[in-house]
Amino acid sequence: MYIIGLTGGIGSGKSEAAKQFLRLGAPVVDLDIIAHSLTAAGEPMLNNIADIFGEDFLNAEGALNRAKLRTHIFNDSLERKKLEELLHPAIRARAISQLEDNQSRLNPDYQILVVPLLFESDSYQPVVNKTLVIDCDEETQIRRTISRSQLSEAEVKAIIGAQVSRATRRERADEIIENNGSIEELIENVNKIHKKFIKTCIVSK
Repeated sequence: MYIIGLTGGIGSGKSEAAKQFLRLGAPVVDLDIIAHSLTAAGEPMLNNIADIFGEDFLNAEGALNRAKLRTHIFNDSLERKKLEELLHPAIRARAISQLEDNQSRLNPDYQILVVPLLFESDSYQPVVNKTLVIDCDEETQIRRTISRSQLSEAEVKAIIGAQVSRATRRERADEIIENNGSIEELIENVNKIHKKFIKTCIVSK
C-alpha cells in the first residue's frame, strides 16, 4: 500500500481536498468520519463513554452530546487523555482495516489517510509513505470555521492554539497545498499533486 497522510489545521480545507482526491479515484480513509461512526447512536463505544464520563454526556435519544464532551475534554487534559485512550486504538484499528480492504478490492495507486492530528502523535507515522499538509493563514482558518460551525472566534483560536503550529506542519510536510483562495484553485492544486503522486507510486513499485 502507498499511503498519503493528509493533514492541516482546523478550517484549512483538508476535508474538501480529500473530496477532490476521492473524485480523482484515490480511496479516502478519514479518522474524523471513523470517530463519528464509532460514537454514533447505538454503538457499543457509547456505553464505555457513559461509564467513564457519565450518562449526562449522552442526550435523551442515547446519542453522544458531542458539543458537551468536546468542551469538557478541551478544558481538562486528564479527561482528554481518558477519551483518547478509549477511542484512539479503536479508530486506528478501523482505519487500518479500511486501508487494507481498499487495497484488496480496488488496488489503487495510492490512498489518502486523513489524520487531523498527524503531527501531534506518532501513531500514524509508520503507516504513511508521504505527508501532505493543506495550509492557509490563521485569518482564513477562523473565518471558514465560524462560517460552518457554531464556534466563536475565541473558541476557534483556542483550538488553533492547541494544535501544532503552522510552522511545524509546514516543516514536517513532504508536500504542501496552499489553500487561501477559491475552491477552483484548490481543485487545480489537487489535480497537480495527484499527478505527482501517481508518478511517485509508479516509480516506487
